[in-house]
Amino acid sequence: MEAEESNGEKEVTTVPLSEVVSECVKRWFSDTLKEAKAGDVNMQILVGQMYFNGYGVTRDAQKGGIWMRRASRVRSSVWKVSNKRPGYNASDSDSEELIG
Repeated sequence: MEAEESNGEKEVTTVPLSEVVSECVKRWFSDTLKEAKAGDVNMQILVGQMYFNGYGVTRDAQKGGIWMRRASRVRSSVWKVSNKRPGYNASDSDSEELIG
């Protein structure tokens, strides 16, 4: 990040990578939540996973369950992935069951 000083020289400031990543994850949650509220079932599942894992938002199993129940009205397999990391999908779960 650059900022111009009064004498015309540029001062470079740095931001720790962990802060940058944290902001990106929060923005990902916010964008995903908008799509989930608009009815996208895949995003509803992702929001549920994010709440369950505290990824981009404060961990809240109750809110995670609400989003999973909403998505399960359309896709019953959502409960297979409810406690998985964000982005883990039912096909991953199915293939894991066959291997394990």
